[in-house]
Amino acid sequence: MQNPSGTILQFYHSGRLSAALRAFESLPFSPASAPDPLSAAAYAALVAACSRLRSLPQGRLVHRHLLASSAGAAYLARNTILSNHLITMYGRCAAPDSARMVFDGMLDRNPVSWAAVIAAHAQNSRCADAMGLFSSMLRLGTAPDEFALGSAVRACAELGDLGLGRQVHAQAIKSDNGGHLIVQNALVTMYSKSGSVGDGFALFERIRDKDLISWGSIIAGLAQQGREMDALHIFREMIAEGMHHPNEFHFGSVFRACSVVINSLEYGEQIHGLCVKYKLDRNSYAGCSLGDMYARCNKLDSAMKVFYRIESPDLVSWNSLINAFSADGLLSEAMVLFSEMRYSSLKPDGITVMALLCACVGCDALRQGRSIHSYLVKLGLGGDVMVCNSLISMYTRCLDFPSAMDVFHETNDRDVVTWNSILTACVQHRHMEDVFKLFRLLHSSMPSLDRISLNNVLSASAELGYFEMAKQVHAYAFKVGLVSDAILSNALIDTYAKCGSLDDANKLFEIMGTGRDVFSWSSLIVGYAQFGYAKEALDLFARMRNLGVKPNHVTFVGVLIACSRVGLVDEGCYYYSIMEPEYGIVPTKEHCSCVIDLLARAGRLSEAAKFVDQMPFEPDIIMWNTLLAASRTHNDVEMGKRAAEGVLNIDPSHSAAYVLLCNIYASSGNWNEFARLKKDMRSSGVQKSPGKSWIKLKGELKVFIVEDRSHPESDEMYTMLDLIGFEMVKAGYIPELSCYSRKYISSDHTYYDLLSEEMLAEYGVSSQ
Repeated sequence: MQNPSGTILQFYHSGRLSAALRAFESLPFSPASAPDPLSAAAYAALVAACSRLRSLPQGRLVHRHLLASSAGAAYLARNTILSNHLITMYGRCAAPDSARMVFDGMLDRNPVSWAAVIAAHAQNSRCADAMGLFSSMLRLGTAPDEFALGSAVRACAELGDLGLGRQVHAQAIKSDNGGHLIVQNALVTMYSKSGSVGDGFALFERIRDKDLISWGSIIAGLAQQGREMDALHIFREMIAEGMHHPNEFHFGSVFRACSVVINSLEYGEQIHGLCVKYKLDRNSYAGCSLGDMYARCNKLDSAMKVFYRIESPDLVSWNSLINAFSADGLLSEAMVLFSEMRYSSLKPDGITVMALLCACVGCDALRQGRSIHSYLVKLGLGGDVMVCNSLISMYTRCLDFPSAMDVFHETNDRDVVTWNSILTACVQHRHMEDVFKLFRLLHSSMPSLDRISLNNVLSASAELGYFEMAKQVHAYAFKVGLVSDAILSNALIDTYAKCGSLDDANKLFEIMGTGRDVFSWSSLIVGYAQFGYAKEALDLFARMRNLGVKPNHVTFVGVLIACSRVGLVDEGCYYYSIMEPEYGIVPTKEHCSCVIDLLARAGRLSEAAKFVDQMPFEPDIIMWNTLLAASRTHNDVEMGKRAAEGVLNIDPSHSAAYVLLCNIYASSGNWNEFARLKKDMRSSGVQKSPGKSWIKLKGELKVFIVEDRSHPESDEMYTMLDLIGFEMVKAGYIPELSCYSRKYISSDHTYYDLLSEEMLAEYGVSSQ
């Protein structure tokens, strides 16, 4: 090649950038000898070509060629224009350190040099460094041009530093270049991103010659800061003005605004028509936002149609649609899309697969969940902490607790989300003992706990009545300043109430003051009701109504339980009757169960049965069990038979139903039916599940089972129970034994052998 510089320049000026670079690469270049230098214009053209093509390897090669040539580094240091080109190229190719190296080697810097190096850092998320360079520029007395000011403002926006942004704005006002549209647009974006969208809008209004970036900046800012209707209004104003045609970014912002605003689907469909008019519906960015809008508005068919019109859907587009179907619980459809994506040229990433995991719910989805897990391992993402957190949650939802625990133990870099996920899994699957074990490990490895961790521990404490742990959580919350958190305070009230410490629950309730919400009231009302403090529960309910706090469905559960405990049948029926007409609360099965219990406890079994027949839904096993227990109490054989039949129709292996019906027959002296039912139990293979009780002593959980003699101190405990029973009989207590079979009444064993609660109580007392 006789004139390589001329050839390169010819290719460059004709727009054939790749050809210019190929011509350069064909030149002989050996590290052992200095190559002939190209002209400054040729080097500048090559660097500019690399910059436009975002080709960092070729850019470095051009830079090395220049340094190795006979011109050398000294030539580059003196050539400000060529150095500026190199800084710009490195910035656009995401190599800010190389840009800084070139900048530091310059002998003569001009405002363009400063602007280029500041931009190189700002556009590559090195915003603090960018602001450091901007400060140095001002300190050395170089006046910033519009590009330097724009980059500095954008750096402040990325940092979210409104105060620093205002200082740059003040500097821009002083500068001759502060009124430039580049600076004004950057300021609108900065104020909007930093939460001061009002200032951004005021600045936007003062811009005389607005361009597409001006309109796009304010529309995006308003949409991001929760002012979606204002964003839509500005978009409409831009269209009406007719000066500019919207681009894909404008449509992306307004589609996102439509997806948030209630009842805006019709407006979104109109904008969709406008998007088609401007031939942008096939654009990946606009199409992805449009599909997301339809998905959020529950129009998945429309979202699918939009997606398949996109010319070259990118990874974000695929992920958006897969996430839409997954979020709606449509796992099969999401998996079909996932398969299509895998057969395209795009490779799914962690976001894709985590979206699929969110759709895996229940045992039926477990197989797909495991397949996705295997694919994640194949992708090399099995050790990623975010992926592991999603896997733990997936296995929890799919009712596979052992696999959730396995993933947890295999996760090396656990974060607080990992711990919270496994604690939640333990609570949901009722592995309460594991909650306390894991909580101790968590507390030792991560001293700073959040409210989710503490709420999980409180849930387990409430379930097991572990009052001491609740006190420890309360003390910790007070120490770290979480005690004012309403959700955590409500959980503490609920736990104290379920542990029977109603005084502590009430104290915390009163301390909350104006921070109380309906959950605070409901937790305390239910606590009072469950422990027999019906008057206190109903008084609190009256106080709640007087203060204008609207009750929820849990509140009425507590009120109905309170009425049931003290036999206020008519009052309970009245409260049930006003739930829907006065408060808009449609009675649930739980409320109906409370009414059945209310009537059954009072011996009004025929009314309870009539209520069951008139309910808007089928009675569940809890309702039938309530009637069955009441039939035993009131010795109503016919009602007992009907209730037992209801239980066994739902669960033929329900041993408690057989036992209660046996007790009814025994109490009424109907030993023939008693014997027949026992025979049916044996032939059906139904066995009574032994009773189980827990007690926490000295940080260790003890479990007692009926007739269990495996405890090393069981002989002493049974002896003590016999002595207590003897003293009770001496004091006039007559045990109710009519419901036990004759072998227990006539045997040498005392009836205390049957009870796990007595064993637990005796052990607890003797261990103090």
